Amino acid sequence: MSLIRVFLEGGPPYLPVHRRVQRVPTVAETFKLPLGAGYEHFRHRGQSTELDGEKVPVLHWFMRTAIAE
Repeated sequence: MSLIRVFLEGGPPYLPVHRRVQRVPTVAETFKLPLGAGYEHFRHRGQSTELDGEKVPVLHWFMRTAIAE
């Protein structure tokens, strides 16, 4: 299975810049990024951007959930 390079937009201001580019198995499902004591949730809304000359999907932040203990 090939992973898709994506750009994460939005979310908390403390999300490190180096974590905004990720590789995901699909853009059809919500991507959960572990961060601190929770997960930042991102979804694709059809947009894309160019990174290093490559067109990549943009995933937009929509919610945060806590990690269950």
